[in-house]
Amino acid sequence: MIEYVTCFCASSNRVDKYYLDSAYELGEILARNHKTVFYGGGKVGLMGRLAQGVLDNKGQIIGVIPKFMQKYELGHNGITRLIEVETMHQREEIMISRADCIVALPGGCGTFEELLQAITWKRLKIISAPIIIVNLKKYYNPLIQQLNKAVDENFMRTEHRQLWEVAESIPEVYDLIRAYDSNSRQIRIIDVQPNVT
Repeated sequence: MIEYVTCFCASSNRVDKYYLDSAYELGEILARNHKTVFYGGGKVGLMGRLAQGVLDNKGQIIGVIPKFMQKYELGHNGITRLIEVETMHQREEIMISRADCIVALPGGCGTFEELLQAITWKRLKIISAPIIIVNLKKYYNPLIQQLNKAVDENFMRTEHRQLWEVAESIPEVYDLIRAYDSNSRQIRIIDVQPNVT
């Protein structure tokens, strides 16, 4: 069963409204289905809309943000819990290692890095969580093509194509999560005490 879902996504407000609305929809669906969300802790862009979708539907959402970002008042102080860490690496480690499922919405280089880190950790068997690439408006087509090229050119093995799945819409994301639920995946017990740094 999937209980904790980590979501990677952009902090830009300047993107197409469709992406912002889709982030809200994902938050809404996860909250209504009693999934606790981990995300980057931001209050703007897709991050902010994801959080609002969770909060508007009485869900639980935990943000993880480096302290230096708080200096720019980027953290969302209205969420269930905001964990402050020292480095980007610590943020990434918490978000990836504590997830029962990882979902990558569209984003920029930070989102790409988080997604590829998760795929790498799964390849190395550090984690086993399913990874879903949300290919809204074909946004991730070039990255998916590059991953497939890496397999085709023998930089990755054929079985590595199974490290991730692709969803073309938010409802399809939840269909995949529900399928994982039905497979009774083991829930990871996590510590979310206030002294996490």
